[in-house]
Amino acid sequence: MASSAPSDAPRGAPIPFGEFVAIVAALMAMGAFGIDMMLPALPDIAQSLHVTVANHRQFVITVFGAGYGIGQLFHGPLVDRFGRRRMMIGSLAAYAALNVLAAISASFPLLLAARFFGGTAIAGSRIGMIAMVRDCFAGRAMAQIMSLAFMVFMAIPIIAPGLGAGILLFGNWRTIFWIIAGLALLVMIWVAIRIPETMLLEDRREIRLPAILAGWRATLSDRLSLGYTLATTALTACLYGYLGSIEQIMADGFGRPHLLIVIFALSAGMMMVGNMTNARLVMRIGTRRLSHGAVCAMIVISAIHLAIAMTGHETIVTFAVLQALTFAAFSLSSANFSAMAMERMGHIAGTAASVQGFISLTFGSAIGTMIGQAFDGTTRPLTAGFLVAAVIAIGLAFITERGRLFRPLA
Repeated sequence: MASSAPSDAPRGAPIPFGEFVAIVAALMAMGAFGIDMMLPALPDIAQSLHVTVANHRQFVITVFGAGYGIGQLFHGPLVDRFGRRRMMIGSLAAYAALNVLAAISASFPLLLAARFFGGTAIAGSRIGMIAMVRDCFAGRAMAQIMSLAFMVFMAIPIIAPGLGAGILLFGNWRTIFWIIAGLALLVMIWVAIRIPETMLLEDRREIRLPAILAGWRATLSDRLSLGYTLATTALTACLYGYLGSIEQIMADGFGRPHLLIVIFALSAGMMMVGNMTNARLVMRIGTRRLSHGAVCAMIVISAIHLAIAMTGHETIVTFAVLQALTFAAFSLSSANFSAMAMERMGHIAGTAASVQGFISLTFGSAIGTMIGQAFDGTTRPLTAGFLVAAVIAIGLAFITERGRLFRPLA
């Protein structure tokens, strides 16, 4: 049972710093592999499993995101009861098993079910990871850790579509799922060997409905937690809209499916640069100045991009350049928003991360699905989605900070 005054003080990494960041990045990468490696395989999956509506192949991506979001809510109390390490190991094992099920699926509904529950399973490693990082770091230091991890993590979208396309040269789409299952097992072994439990014994919470509800209430009643979670949700919708529609934009919009890997890598590379910049600057400038400024930049870039798309001047070059710049701004805001949402949640880190993740990922993926399903052969729905989401995000930050943006705090 948790004591009445659990420790909320960060304690530093329990293993060498570089390896700690690498493990955090690897845990984050498991979800990314589940999305990014699939992109080149979507047409083959649709053909193999007799999917006749082109936009429905997006569901391979979006149901995974839905499961990933919904799973957050259930894993939080488990992480706060049984600890971070045990939940990370268990979720990775379940994720591997569900990727095996996806690999042997004989129908599209079964594949989607495996994808949904695979997302639900791997959500546990995300919750455990965020809680573990919050156990060890807080404030700007936590934002720095998450940016460093995101920097490594963003190498995955650069290589994953190419890796998926390479796998298709000697195997088929089922081979991709087998490989993801193997990677999940490797990360599980790494965590089991190297990561100790970071949760203090006195911080463990019983799994009782009143305790769970109290944790949810504390998370949702904290101004920073709720405000920046909702702002993160708006940004997450952009990401899922992009992931859902980029394959069709390249294949049907520009008629250049072979350039999917290049365009995707360029956007991911700019996100990597953004996170590297954030990691270098956040300790000096602060999470608020960086993130608020980045969202404002995102609004300007998205507005320019939408104007180009609406006037019929969009080309593959304008799309590649402006989308890459948009994602650079995105990366400077997302990690900081997440860190600020967790600022006062150290004593219930698992539950808080689960509620925040549930809101941002479930609703973000749902809105992103609508953006993707609005694909009309042009980039207009996507660019409009980015602009609207960025305006909403800065509006929510404005409300959360009571009208005082860019403050040099935290």
